[in-house]
Amino acid sequence: MMDQLITQIEKMKPFFEKLSRNIYLRAIKDGFISAMPVVLFSSIFMLIAYVPNVWGFYWSDEVVDFIVKPYTFSMGILGLLVSATTARALTDSYNRRLPATKQLNRVSTMIAAIVVFLFFSSTEIAQGEGDAVVAGFSSGYLGTTGLLAAFVAAFITVIVYNFCMKNDIAIRMPEEVPPNISQAFTDVIPFAIAVVIAYGIDIAIRAFTGVSFAQAIIQMFQPLFTAADGYVGIAIIYGAIGFFWFIGIHGPSIVEPAITAIAFLNMDANLALIQGGEHAANIITPGLQYFVATLGGTGATFVVPYLFMWFGKSKQNKAVGKASFIPTSFGVNEPILFGGPLVLNPVFFVPFVLAPILNVWIFKFFVEVFGMNGFSYFLPWPTPGPIGIVLGTGIAPLSFVVVALLIAVDAIIYYPFFKVYDKQILEKELSNEDEIIEEQAETKADATEVGENDGQVSTGSHIKDEVSVLVLCAGAGTSGLLANALNKGAKEYDVPVVAGAGAYGAHQEIMGNYDLIILAPQVVSNYDDIKEDADRLNVKLVKTKGKEYISLTRDPKAALEFVDSALKEA
Repeated sequence: MMDQLITQIEKMKPFFEKLSRNIYLRAIKDGFISAMPVVLFSSIFMLIAYVPNVWGFYWSDEVVDFIVKPYTFSMGILGLLVSATTARALTDSYNRRLPATKQLNRVSTMIAAIVVFLFFSSTEIAQGEGDAVVAGFSSGYLGTTGLLAAFVAAFITVIVYNFCMKNDIAIRMPEEVPPNISQAFTDVIPFAIAVVIAYGIDIAIRAFTGVSFAQAIIQMFQPLFTAADGYVGIAIIYGAIGFFWFIGIHGPSIVEPAITAIAFLNMDANLALIQGGEHAANIITPGLQYFVATLGGTGATFVVPYLFMWFGKSKQNKAVGKASFIPTSFGVNEPILFGGPLVLNPVFFVPFVLAPILNVWIFKFFVEVFGMNGFSYFLPWPTPGPIGIVLGTGIAPLSFVVVALLIAVDAIIYYPFFKVYDKQILEKELSNEDEIIEEQAETKADATEVGENDGQVSTGSHIKDEVSVLVLCAGAGTSGLLANALNKGAKEYDVPVVAGAGAYGAHQEIMGNYDLIILAPQVVSNYDDIKEDADRLNVKLVKTKGKEYISLTRDPKAALEFVDSALKEA
């Protein structure tokens, strides 16, 4: 019955893969990734300013203003920055479809998107006597509250530029004019059209609603935001992430772009509520996803390696648990996802989707019933989940209870399904010794399997000159596992290979610096798009499968041989 369900689900995979590759969803995700250093940097100052309040210590107003100034001048203009980075990401997607001789100017689209965003998000303010406007505009919607407007500004801008380029609407200069000057005239018309459209929308929205476009679009989506924050809404959102990952598609690539704006709006609102001495009751925030719904990674797998390691009777499962509990504790759960495996394993379908849902329900219950504050501070996703929950909620006393409860509930959910799976693997081990040896070799559980040929292998024998390898995954966590294995193997076997890890979305600027790019399983659905850029840069591109990738991360020699084989095929 379950096998039939998985088969039906897999038939839907092409549709969801196509959805995950939508250029607008991807532009939102990639644009936000580019601005992530701003978020990480600025959040430090808010923790310093307000976390001491938990112990009854309050900085003076002057000191608080001093501490949060870096936040104001970075996170406070996040919307403006994201309008530019999203425009750049979308420009790159359009350029892949355009001839090499008719490419959009990404610098010009970024500048135009900023101007369009300012029309959408700012309001003139009076600085003179009476009602006369001398200069200046408000900055209230330049930060996270302007994210929806930032996305729209980027989309409008790039669509206009693309339309003008495809229809040859531009000022053409004589061939004698230097290319940089000629490009400036080429961009004048699309820039002007985009700004005029934004000006027209601004006039119309203010005439009908009396507010800016940024405020109007938030008000328009507010009922949806409110519904999403309910028990059903968060179940659909975070259950979907687990569902997509289970069928082999990187769930956050589909879901995150749809909730990015509301998540950061809610976190900003929660922080404002705490600053005002009120209850931070908004639920959907980045922290809810990173540390509650995906505690230990998608599927809420924090407890799973420990179940494998401590309660498994199968040697294979014990080995997988030992190899994966450290990365999973830091949110990098691919070793257990593909090493177990959990994804596409019918036994784990129910807990993989159910655990994240129950986790967010429990968290919401504590916020709404017991008055615990929601997430108000941003921490990077590799922060161990229990620490992220405690710090992200301002070290709320109840957060320690939530952490213990989530771990207990997830263990209870996964345990019976794990026992079923462990029994299956144990029966295989007992009935077929040859099969267990093969499985142990794949999971690096039995190191003697590679010892027989030590000293006789020709690892990397075809690699004579230095080869630089870029491993790409969704967040530069999983890719680091293989990059580390390659660097370790290169040193051990004296092979001239240098590997680096990167995140998809932040890779385009550095692709040309590498000879080979390896895609981790979670970003394989983007292979065709990356291939276009790789071919243009004359860079070799290869993709990996789940269990194959995990095996390579645990075997430096095999990782080098994989690179050697990929280069020979070039």
